[in-house]
Amino acid sequence: MRRAAAVLLAMVLPGLSVAGAADSAVVRSSPGEYALLAGYGITHRGFGATRTQVQTVDAILRYGHFLSDEHGAGWYRGRHELFVELPLHLTVDPRVRTMTGGYLLGSWKFTSLDRLAPYLFAGGGVLYNDLGLATQGTRLNFSYQGGVGLQWFYRRDVALGIEYRYHHVSNAGTADPNEPLNSSKILFGVSLYR
Repeated sequence: MRRAAAVLLAMVLPGLSVAGAADSAVVRSSPGEYALLAGYGITHRGFGATRTQVQTVDAILRYGHFLSDEHGAGWYRGRHELFVELPLHLTVDPRVRTMTGGYLLGSWKFTSLDRLAPYLFAGGGVLYNDLGLATQGTRLNFSYQGGVGLQWFYRRDVALGIEYRYHHVSNAGTADPNEPLNSSKILFGVSLYR
């Protein structure tokens, strides 16, 4: 047991010293980032017209491209960033099915803190799903979403993150019936800045 603890400390301590040397300066100058996010989502029955509980395990590939240099002063200083995302939402309740598509999201990434980069985002996209729900009139759906996130720089060009997003799915009235799926998602991720 002591030997396992010593091995664990030997592995963790060098990483902590690297983390202490990291800062978020790369966010101020980088052209973009590549990220992988994973997490969990659940619908809110009774929110809007949502009646069906759907739970998902989520994986999202993201490319973020900065559209501007820094703007603003003080705590709100930041940069505009565009996210292009390829999501895979695996439903695990009420049955195992998939949702996939593409999202385009606008983001404001705050650059005023060392080692931390909070951000806000909103946008939408198309989503193909085969959930087998009688309350959805079509497999081609649309999604809008928004949320907040926080990245912590483990190394100069690598950040670990956590994100909350409100996620809406419906067919936008193109078919009947059209029960929306309004959900919350908690995602964890790793980003590589280039």
